[in-house]
Amino acid sequence: MRGKFITFEGGEGTGKSTQVELLARTLVKKGWDVVVTKEPGGTEVGKEIRRLLVCGDKDKMDATAEALLYYADRHIHMVQKILPALENGKIVISDRFADSTKAYQCYGYGERVSKEVVDELYRIAVGDFKPDLTIVLDIDPEKGLRRSFAKADNMAEKELRFESRALEFHTNLREGFKIIAEEEPERCVVLDADKSIDELHQSVMNVVEQRLGLFTEKCDSNHIEEIG
Repeated sequence: MRGKFITFEGGEGTGKSTQVELLARTLVKKGWDVVVTKEPGGTEVGKEIRRLLVCGDKDKMDATAEALLYYADRHIHMVQKILPALENGKIVISDRFADSTKAYQCYGYGERVSKEVVDELYRIAVGDFKPDLTIVLDIDPEKGLRRSFAKADNMAEKELRFESRALEFHTNLREGFKIIAEEEPERCVVLDADKSIDELHQSVMNVVEQRLGLFTEKCDSNHIEEIG
């Protein structure tokens, strides 16, 4: 049986990483083999691309260069990690996928990169493959940014290149994710991330069960594989 691909999207500080981990552990308890991954950085090459994209001066490259790097990372990630895991019946949960590129590089920057260009990059690098479910975590950008900067205090390498952009960028970003979700309601669900961790996890579990039925189905495995 082919596995399922679940992606988490949203702006900075929405709690994606925490919810990815909680969902993975819940699915493992139900007997599923789970792969946890992220973009950028889900492969060895991706880790190098990640450092280029999320660290350093916010103005060191423009939106077009960012989009190209993200899709280079995404193609390698998909071919080397995501598709093989799905073919082996695993549940793959990714902290970000293609919606982030459209939201950040198109909407965040005010369409300095057109949606048509990003759609063409998707076609070239990804083809017609899409996640089975995308959960968009939504929070007020100011609150999310405060969370991100607080989290960065404990990081050896500060991944704050996008957080350093003006509030307008993050406001545009939030609206971009909402528009993307509205355009594909069969795939995307927007959840209010301004809740306790446990409350948000319950909302995530409800969506996953309603859309994919993974908590009522069981398999014989109970393994979590970390990627990236």
